[in-house]
Amino acid sequence: MVRIRIKRNAGFTLVEIMVVVSIIGLLAAIAIPSFLKSRDTAQLNAIFNNLRTIEAAKDQWALENKKGTGDTTNLTTISDYLKGATIKPVVSETYTTNPVGSPAYATTPVRLGTYASGDQISVQ
Repeated sequence: MVRIRIKRNAGFTLVEIMVVVSIIGLLAAIAIPSFLKSRDTAQLNAIFNNLRTIEAAKDQWALENKKGTGDTTNLTTISDYLKGATIKPVVSETYTTNPVGSPAYATTPVRLGTYASGDQISVQ
């Protein structure tokens, strides 16, 4: 009869587990700030694109309705010229269209990039 010996102390030591956990922590410390910055940049770019869409809709509305510089607009007025008839907020921002000839702007409740909470974001 052949006996098989089974070694019962298989596994990782505490030091090995601590090394793995510290490496994972180091990688997370490097990756998380980059992720947050890229998320802010993406959200800011989405707001800029929404503002460009509003400006294009204002111009189209003014052209088709024979309106000129200084005529007032709002999102309801230009909704027929927006895809989906609305602008979808990114971070619960509010959009102000301003009269024709004046740039629209957005106000966000959160900090995005160099813009603080409550700052007016507009496309230059």
